[in-house]
Amino acid sequence: MFLLFLRLGIGLLTTYAVGRLFHLLKRGSQPPVPPGPKGLPLVGNLNNLPRPGVLEARHWLEHKTLFGPISSINILGKTIVIINDARLAFELFEKRSAKYSSRAKQIFASELVGWEKTIGMSPYNKRCRAMRKNLSRVIGSNAAAASFHDLQQAEVAHFLLHVLKSPENLSEHIRKAVGATVLRIAYGYTAESHRHDVLIDMVGSCMDKFARAAVPGAFMVDIFPLLNKLPDWVPGASFKRTARRWAAELLSVAEKPYAFVKHQMAQGKYETSLVSRLIEAEDSDAEDNEVNKWSAASLYTAGADTTVSAIACFFLAMTIYPDVQKRAQEEIDRIVGSNRLPIMTDRENLPYINAVVKETLRWHPVAPMGLPHENTEDDVCDGYLIPKGSMLFANIWHFTHDPDIYHDPAVFKPERFLSGNAYEPAPDPEKFVFGFGRRVCPGRILADNSLFLIIAQSLSVFSINSVNRTKVEYESMFQAGVVSHPVPYKSVVKPRSPHHESNIRSLEEIYPWKQGDGEILEGMARYIN
Repeated sequence: MFLLFLRLGIGLLTTYAVGRLFHLLKRGSQPPVPPGPKGLPLVGNLNNLPRPGVLEARHWLEHKTLFGPISSINILGKTIVIINDARLAFELFEKRSAKYSSRAKQIFASELVGWEKTIGMSPYNKRCRAMRKNLSRVIGSNAAAASFHDLQQAEVAHFLLHVLKSPENLSEHIRKAVGATVLRIAYGYTAESHRHDVLIDMVGSCMDKFARAAVPGAFMVDIFPLLNKLPDWVPGASFKRTARRWAAELLSVAEKPYAFVKHQMAQGKYETSLVSRLIEAEDSDAEDNEVNKWSAASLYTAGADTTVSAIACFFLAMTIYPDVQKRAQEEIDRIVGSNRLPIMTDRENLPYINAVVKETLRWHPVAPMGLPHENTEDDVCDGYLIPKGSMLFANIWHFTHDPDIYHDPAVFKPERFLSGNAYEPAPDPEKFVFGFGRRVCPGRILADNSLFLIIAQSLSVFSINSVNRTKVEYESMFQAGVVSHPVPYKSVVKPRSPHHESNIRSLEEIYPWKQGDGEILEGMARYIN
């Protein structure tokens, strides 16, 4: 055992020494890397990573005061660049996207668990482009996404009915509504309406683990890759067992619903979906099947979790800011009336509701630091060298809270996006929150449509109030992680009036509950390759 750890230590020291020597020789007269805190021997800036539980975006924002708009740290020879200036983020990720569109490989999340198979964590290669093309042709335009409006409307109706029946379970209803919507779009799968659904529960668990796994430094193997060569029985190698469990869960999330679609198509009783369209579009070989499978899994995993966070942030904001809620409801009552609910065709006539949607995305971006980009060649930005293979993070949370761009950024203020006589509307946060360049979220139109429908219809029929908590208490309630959710909170959600309650109940006749497909899925193990 002692010899094993001795060899590991020697290997780490040798790797570090050779890497530093090569780095110094290569740099020669090149520009310096972006400034940052002084590191320690061997581990570099390991101690400068965010502490567990600290919102990463707030931690990295301190670099702007100390080192300027672009800074860096180095961990065992790996350069991590932090961008705290929106102009620089657009310069690198948009204008120079040919160099900055790959993904930094994180051994634990990408390789061991398998998230590199999804669009979000995939390197920018042929397979990644094929997956993005798959999603683009089915949901990548307003016209294409419009074909799913009725489906989205039905799931929002069921959400309102669930909230009416048990408002104390609001967070559970949000997760079910979003999950059910994405499942039907991706797979034509009907989630169980009145009990837990196996797929929704599975992806919820998967994404909770992804939020932990993808944070740089969360697992030591990402910092010390040689740890991956340790035998499983060695103390300190328990991450391998964790990775295997999480990998099996992720694989099930991709395999099971895809097998469900193929089974239903073979039976001739399938509902049109992303996967059915992809299968019908071409004679699928093994490679096509794999690309199609992970295209749908990418939409489902990413879309479900991020939209859940955004909707939870909306209800939190309405709990804190009753004046915003009142103004939004006045607009709905004036434009739509009280005898029906707003629908997608009303959207262009509801400017304040649209502003509420934008402010929800700005107030707390669901992915405050986004996913890390990687550059595929050396580059120079603002006089600083960005070495090839650097991991680059854009502080999206800061971009949407920069007081020079958004006045009173901590305040939920939708009117900042409305035209006025004395000012121009604030920049649309969608250009930040859905990613940049060739890595922009391919499901952003669907997500935006779902967010509008839930916000508009919830405001139309519900009153959302606080439970004797102060505004300060609520505003600090956000969790760390790649996808950041509000800390669990309580709100009082009830119908605005008996008439509005009647409007909600009438939805059950318009959109009756369907038999869920959970039992079919659970009995299909033999169909999974």
